[in-house]
Amino acid sequence: MTTAAEQREGTVGLGLADVPTTDDPQKAKDFTSDQEVRWCPGCGDYAVLAAVRGFLPDLGLRRENIVFVSGIGCSSRFPYYLDTYGMHSIHGRAPAIATGLATSRPDLSVWVVTGDGDALSIGGNHLIHALRRNVNLTILLFNNRIYGLTKGQYSPTSEVGKVTKSTPMGSVDHPFNPVSVALGAEATFVARALDSDRRSLTEVLRAAAEHRGTSLVEIFQDCPIFNDGTFDVLRKGDDAESRLIPVTHGEPIRFGPADEDGAGSYAVVRDGFGLAVAKTDDVAERDIVVHDATDHALAFVLSRLSDQDLNHTVTGVFRSVSRPTYDDAVRAQVDQARNDKPGDLQALLRGKDTWTV
Repeated sequence: MTTAAEQREGTVGLGLADVPTTDDPQKAKDFTSDQEVRWCPGCGDYAVLAAVRGFLPDLGLRRENIVFVSGIGCSSRFPYYLDTYGMHSIHGRAPAIATGLATSRPDLSVWVVTGDGDALSIGGNHLIHALRRNVNLTILLFNNRIYGLTKGQYSPTSEVGKVTKSTPMGSVDHPFNPVSVALGAEATFVARALDSDRRSLTEVLRAAAEHRGTSLVEIFQDCPIFNDGTFDVLRKGDDAESRLIPVTHGEPIRFGPADEDGAGSYAVVRDGFGLAVAKTDDVAERDIVVHDATDHALAFVLSRLSDQDLNHTVTGVFRSVSRPTYDDAVRAQVDQARNDKPGDLQALLRGKDTWTV
């Protein structure tokens, strides 16, 4: 049997270092299953599915070495619609199942598809422990701020005051900020994208797939039936461009409608120990924050720029750093144990570490 180090030789990428590649050209249709896609008309899941199908061929991986694991919810139908291996698992437990797969099978590219209810309610502990362990997974968290499959109850990301079937007088819960939660759990890769922004979504997904460790991508996604238009302020209207703040590592954070020089009309600047938004004309170039995806504190403060009102919503990669992964460490221990003197099971069973109750 080969060791973990030997398995990595001759393969490509960082997050995909152990996964066998193929030289055969692939297209989106090669990753399209024969199952009829059954989401409501206008659902943002269609856009995410199209983006994933579109960029998977670029990874050059064999379809039999890709696995999508989902929990419960509308988003969790995802594995049915991809011609890869997949598993529709248990409510909230997809990260736990995916952890076992990633640890035991380094030759697999393991993905988790989950929703705001599935991941942040019953699955909250499984999510944060996968993130802190830094298992080699790519987690796509679809956030539509509502429970869609169970017909419109408020979710852990619904706004305060949200009127739903389960909160007829308005929700009194303060919602999670998924990016902040992930950063607080020490995730090594955290990003956010809009379902309707195909280019940015594809770039973020590719970066997440190439990252070695746990990657979490929050995807703002519309539910046209139970929470229609919840992210319209980021897509439509005169001020939509002034609300979205795309960030790129190593570049000054400017955004909004471009001026005559091509620069954004707004910028993110330091404000004491925090950050603020200012008009570009009112600040010096040196005061504009340059995004550093390796700066944990900066990533967290960026995640807090906007609250529930989406006034200043950051998209792109918040954090991307390298740290030893859980699955690599486990396999290294197995290799070491195999090379050491074999244990004596009978001696263990008959040892002194027993007692009578």
